[in-house]
Amino acid sequence: MGLQISTRESDGITILDLTGRVMAGPDSDLLSPHLQELVNKGATKLLLNLTAVTQIDSWSINAIAKTYGSLSRQGGSLKILCPSSRIRAVLRVVHLLDLIPTFEDEAEALASFRPLGYSVKP
Repeated sequence: MGLQISTRESDGITILDLTGRVMAGPDSDLLSPHLQELVNKGATKLLLNLTAVTQIDSWSINAIAKTYGSLSRQGGSLKILCPSSRIRAVLRVVHLLDLIPTFEDEAEALASFRPLGYSVKP
C-alpha cells in the first residue's frame, strides 16, 4: 500500500495521520510537498502519527528532518507519535529520535506542545 495522508487539527496543532509505506523518490514523493505546504501555510506545530506506517525510506526521513529544522528555526515544532518498533529502529539508526520528541500517547503528545503551566479548560 502506498502512502495515505490525512490531516486533522487539535487546539492549533496539525496532526498528520500517515498510513502505509512512506516511500519517496523523484516521481513518488508525497510526504515532502505535503509537509512543505503545511509550513508555507503557517503551520507551526506538527504531530506525525506513524501508528499505521509499515515502512519508511531515507527520502522521507530527510523530509521529516528538514521540516523539523525549518519549524525549529521559526519557533515551531514537529513531534512523532507511535512509531512501530520497526520504524523506531530505523529512526534510531539515523539518530532522528535523539532530535525529535517521540510519544506513544496522543494526549501526552498534544500536551507537550503547550507552554508549561498552561492547562486546558474543561
